[in-house]
Amino acid sequence: MSKSKVAISLDETTLGQLDRLVEESIFPSRSRAIEIAIQEKLARLNRGRLARECAKLDPKLEKSLAEESLFENLSEWPEY
Repeated sequence: MSKSKVAISLDETTLGQLDRLVEESIFPSRSRAIEIAIQEKLARLNRGRLARECAKLDPKLEKSLAEESLFENLSEWPEY
């Protein structure tokens, strides 16, 4: 996958913490550390969005819709 360069500004404290992680070989570089941090944050946001969407579902309605579909055309199902 190709990558694009971006410029960011960090406060001195954050930059110092980042540099310590690189010095301790937790990450191979600043860029990789930032890339991983962004990927993790995006994944967390996506999981949160899924949870919010799931919370909107009505369990009783979902169950009734599922049961309706299961038994509606039962005679048309092939035998195994």
